[in-house]
Amino acid sequence: MNVAKTAKFDAADYLDSPQAIADYLSEAFETGDDDFIAQAIGTVARSKGMSAVASEAGLSRENLYRALNTGGRPEFSTVMKVLDALGIQLVAKPKAA
Repeated sequence: MNVAKTAKFDAADYLDSPQAIADYLSEAFETGDDDFIAQAIGTVARSKGMSAVASEAGLSRENLYRALNTGGRPEFSTVMKVLDALGIQLVAKPKAA
């Protein structure tokens, strides 16, 4: 019996432009789910290289992994440092009716 082998999907493999990253994070922010948003930021950080992002944000790689993992509950200052390191700017807009 032949069993098809597939690679596990990793969104980080497809975040190859600033626009793709912005679109991905915007979709995550729209969910309002804290854990999902933290995981999405972590996915983007992995796509850029977790060590490089941690260094740019002034954090240890281990703390960054911990903060952006399920249940990590990162502080807002950490999120802002990471987004800055990723070249991402938060923008407010009214919710759709």
